[in-house]
Amino acid sequence: MTKRDTIRIAFRNFMRRKTRSILTILGVLIGTSAIVVMLSLGLGMNESFKRQLSKMGSLNVIEVNRWYWEEDGMGGGYSRENVLDDNAVAKFEAIEGVEAVMPIFQTTLKLVSGKYMMYANITGIDPKIQEAFEFKVAEGRLLNEDDTTSLLFGSDTPYQFYNPRSRGRFGGYVYYGGIDGERPAPEVDVLNDKMVMTFDFTYGERIPGGGGQTSGRQPKLYKVKGVGILEPSQDEKAYSIFVNKEYLRKIIKENERSQGGRGSSTLDQGYWQVKVKVRDMKDVERVQEEIKSMGYGTYSLLDILKSMQETAATMQTVLGGIGAISLFVAAIGITNTMVMSIYERTREIGVMKVLGCMLGDIRNLFLFEAALIGFIGGLLGVGFSYGASALLNRYAGGLFGGGYYYGDPSDNIVSLIPPWLALAALVFATLVGIISGFMPARRAMKLSALEAIRTE
Repeated sequence: MTKRDTIRIAFRNFMRRKTRSILTILGVLIGTSAIVVMLSLGLGMNESFKRQLSKMGSLNVIEVNRWYWEEDGMGGGYSRENVLDDNAVAKFEAIEGVEAVMPIFQTTLKLVSGKYMMYANITGIDPKIQEAFEFKVAEGRLLNEDDTTSLLFGSDTPYQFYNPRSRGRFGGYVYYGGIDGERPAPEVDVLNDKMVMTFDFTYGERIPGGGGQTSGRQPKLYKVKGVGILEPSQDEKAYSIFVNKEYLRKIIKENERSQGGRGSSTLDQGYWQVKVKVRDMKDVERVQEEIKSMGYGTYSLLDILKSMQETAATMQTVLGGIGAISLFVAAIGITNTMVMSIYERTREIGVMKVLGCMLGDIRNLFLFEAALIGFIGGLLGVGFSYGASALLNRYAGGLFGGGYYYGDPSDNIVSLIPPWLALAALVFATLVGIISGFMPARRAMKLSALEAIRTE
């Protein structure tokens, strides 16, 4: 019997009992789609977690701070502090897999533009590594290495200017979303309006009872200009104003000298924080452990992602098990269909044996028929799964932890079916068909030819 004969006979037998074949295929369809949809929910959760966390910052960035928790081996421990200085930065840069290191320190200054002012969180950074840490401007430009008085504004900071003499609601602040639901334009055009910056927090305001500086000279006013506004984000960049760290270091020293400071400078404490960018996300955990071994505290969004993925994996296992039960029931249906087919075709099997048909050909015929049922049911099941996935993503945003907290429709991932899952499901359904047809095929091979011919 040639392969063509095997295929032709298999399709003929398939069409002979259409109702039974369709019902068996329907069982495989339900089982396959159940597994695919259940697994897609777990994959959708993982994708949603990644998208949510990527809005909060890069998954490749490790935040390093001075404080490290030292365990004492008895279930407790204590925290200790190490200085984050240029030597520490050099050690971080030497770690294999590190792309860039950004040492930063912060201070609070007052920004004044006309009658508007704000208490600004000023962050000193090295302009050379802005692109590596995904600083992207919506307006203007990034900081240059030779910039001094130039300021790079986070997306939310222009809205923090307020008029201290205003009697409007919220003391003049313009919060996200605005008072009436829409965010108005900021009161200060930070890229064009004149601004001054100072350590004197009473500047431009009348403080009841006098206030002001109690010792030392009046803090200096620094004329500054905005050169860029960063793209909106949901991490700390949105709420900070960035300046060249060398310039910030300079004015901090000037202010400390003007106030008669003779003790240790705040700069002697090292950097407030160091951010380490890793080239590949798979190396983040290793680099993080190396930095911890140096005695520094570390944090990355990967810590949160790992916890989320563990939750998703547990859910995926449970849901996948439920779907596997459906496919197991479908496998029993295939076996039943093939056994019934043998009983109905006993005489046909006997004739094929008498005519000299090889036992292997008879076995392959029944295995092919079973595989055909599994393949068609799997193919239809995958197609049904894609439709169910599309409906879940459209109408069930937020289900099982899917969906994005901040309401971006493109991030509402409840169900995700990657190509490898669809292909694996199709192959698995076909294998289930073959395995289910193995016992009936062996039964057909063992039938006595003479007894089979005498069977009506």
